[in-house]
Order: sequence, then C-alpha cells, then structure tokens
Amino acid sequence: MKPAGRAARPALPREVRIIGGQWKRSKLPVADRPGLRPTPDRVRETLFNWLGADLSGWRCLDAFAGSGALGFEAASRGADEVVLLERDRRLVASLNQSRERLKAQALRIEAADALSWMPGCAPQRFELVFIDPPFDAQLFDKALAAAVRLVVPGGFVYLEADRAFGEAQLGPLGLRVHRHLHAGTVHAHLLQAASEG
Repeated sequence: MKPAGRAARPALPREVRIIGGQWKRSKLPVADRPGLRPTPDRVRETLFNWLGADLSGWRCLDAFAGSGALGFEAASRGADEVVLLERDRRLVASLNQSRERLKAQALRIEAADALSWMPGCAPQRFELVFIDPPFDAQLFDKALAAAVRLVVPGGFVYLEADRAFGEAQLGPLGLRVHRHLHAGTVHAHLLQAASEG
C-alpha cells in the first residue's frame, strides 16, 4: 500500500508539435521543469485560427516562452520577428537547439526574466504579445500591465490563465476580450488593445 501523500501532478507531454505553417508537424521538446505547462494543442489550434494562418508582417513577443510552442508557431506562420523570453537556462538551451534545427531566422531567444525585460522595451513594438506564465506564480496582472504598453494600437495580447479575466480587470488597462476559450484548467484569452483616436 502506498503512503498517503500529495496528489501527483499530471505528466507533461515529452514534446509538442507545431500545428501549422512551414514547420507543420515539427516537434519541440518539453523539459520537465517547475512551472512548465505547454499550451495544449487544441488551445493553440484555436488561438491561431482566431489570429489567421498567415502572420506575415507581424512582430511577436513570447514573454514566458517555456517550450517555445507559441513563439515557434507564430514564426512557422510567417511572423517577421518573434522574440522569446525565458529565464531558465536549460530551457533557453533547448529553445536555441530547436531554432538551429529548424533554421528559424525570424526567432530571437533572450535569456531574460519577462517582468524585468518588458519595461525596458520600446512601446508599441509588437503586434502580438503572448503571456503564459506558470499558473502558480500569479504574475498575470503584472504581466498584462507590462505587455499592454508593448502592443500597437489595435494589437493583441494573448493571456493563458487558470481563470477568466473580464472587463473589471482588463478595462483599466485599455484591453477588451476579443475571444475566449475554456478548456480543462486553461482559460485562453485573445485580448485586443484599444485603437488610437
């Protein structure tokens, strides 16, 4: 009989697949690291259906890159520039290996803490910012506030969280819910920044 203990966390997939674009079906490794929880395939597929198959001309920031699934997916679909931020050195090394293997010229990987890096970035630098921090770190509000100044007017912030965010939290930041999906423990929000004028 096993001793009573904490419930085991669900096993992570060992890899994720890029869903569309030039690297469709290419695999990205998923390391067993604290807080790492790759965006589920179904959620990623829905998100990129919302955004469109062709992201040509877009500049994207994947602020909590982890496995890199969101950033690599954007680059695979033609984004002109994708910056991935990751503070875990082992994950940075893995991201760089995937970048080299796929010859992903549009990708730049920075070994950096997202909440330290974003305030130093020029405003209105990106069309799309991905915010997918570890759920237990409770960084959502700080990350959203940092991200909103980085998107162009009418641009998008993708937020993946363990709960739904609504007008009360988003309105003061100048964001509105464009699309929302609830799948299992994940709430996926595609948020749109206010347009100028």
